[in-house]
Amino acid sequence: MDILSRLGFSSIRWAKDHLVILDQRRLPLKEDYRELRSVEDVSDAISTLAIRGAPLIGIAAAYGLCLLPEPSNAEAFENACGLLKSTRPTAANLSWAVDRMASKQNECISHDNLLEILIEEARSIHREDELMCDRMGAFGNEIIPDPCRILTHCNTGALATGGIGTALGVIYTAFFSGKRVEVWVDETRPVLQGARLTAWELSKAKIPFKLITDNMAGHLMSGGQVDLVMTGADRVAKNLDFANKIGTYTLAVLARHHGIPFYSAAPSTTFDSDCPDGQSIAIEMRGDDEIKKIGGSQIAPPDSQAYNPAFDITPHELIKGIITDQGILKP
Repeated sequence: MDILSRLGFSSIRWAKDHLVILDQRRLPLKEDYRELRSVEDVSDAISTLAIRGAPLIGIAAAYGLCLLPEPSNAEAFENACGLLKSTRPTAANLSWAVDRMASKQNECISHDNLLEILIEEARSIHREDELMCDRMGAFGNEIIPDPCRILTHCNTGALATGGIGTALGVIYTAFFSGKRVEVWVDETRPVLQGARLTAWELSKAKIPFKLITDNMAGHLMSGGQVDLVMTGADRVAKNLDFANKIGTYTLAVLARHHGIPFYSAAPSTTFDSDCPDGQSIAIEMRGDDEIKKIGGSQIAPPDSQAYNPAFDITPHELIKGIITDQGILKP
């Protein structure tokens, strides 16, 4: 049985004429699958974090363009591309997937079977991501010692990709190859992707883990309880600076201070060769309520103003390397 089958769930699948996603807003309490039947449905699912993770939202957007009633309508297709791209501007995979679908639509616009061609292109994007995850897992496994206590941030597994994941995919590969792996899971404020999603995935895989608050990481490192830090990435610049979930930069600084190797894992589709460095990456800003509320419950005065960047930039000088589907890149 392969690793993806062991996990026992599917984040996304095409079902003949619509898209089915696992609504990640309901996890870990309910495994709720939702049907998306329009581009607007897909746009809303991405914006509201029903689906998230840079590779997965790229796959979702590709399938979303197959939901257009008239895919040969150039203006409607272009508008749909713009709508999807605007949902989450930091993730490179989203614009890459949309542009690839637009190129295929333009190339085959006069074909009678245009919709079937677009569906197959979206499926190819999905399959390619699954294979890239497997290759990242294999390359990353080479740098995982046995035993190893790994600290990770946000969610980078099968809930974030079309396969086993990026950073979490490396952890899966190491664990199922027989290595003694334990994981420290950052809760990942403000939306708690670590507590809600990564902990849920690791529970399904039966990988030993402990959940911690984000501000415990330095304490663990100073006590010699972390051997390796590994995260994902949403956009990687040409010089290997990268954007990832807010709090990643803090971990990189702490890891450098304590002499702990820090790696990111990202597929080729996350790299932006037109972006020279991290300062050129647009950072998505999200609403105040993500900080002022937890699970719908108010935790701050209603009139409080919040500052809520979804990502931060980690400079390449702070990392040992980036694990890709082509190998490990070192600054």
